[in-house]
Amino acid sequence: MSQECCHKTKERSPEEHRKLVNRLSRIEGQIRGIKRMVEEDAYCIDILIQAAAANAALNSFNKELLSEHIKTCVTNDIKAGKEETVDELVATIQKLMK
Repeated sequence: MSQECCHKTKERSPEEHRKLVNRLSRIEGQIRGIKRMVEEDAYCIDILIQAAAANAALNSFNKELLSEHIKTCVTNDIKAGKEETVDELVATIQKLMK
């Protein structure tokens, strides 16, 4: 099974796919919980704490995905002489750090 990026898609291993989807499902559950808290007029601080936890979980997801991207897509593209991938990576990191 190929781990290379092509045409802006990536074939992931079943394990990587499962891990990413599971992580997103947990984040989705956190967001639903925050929405429920708002609907139930929960205390502001409690909502903010839960929102911060969801934000941290999403940041963790991003770090995992970025790490895998660098190890596979970026590395393979550089080996193939596609230097523009580095510019794309830099632009992506700048967006993530806003």
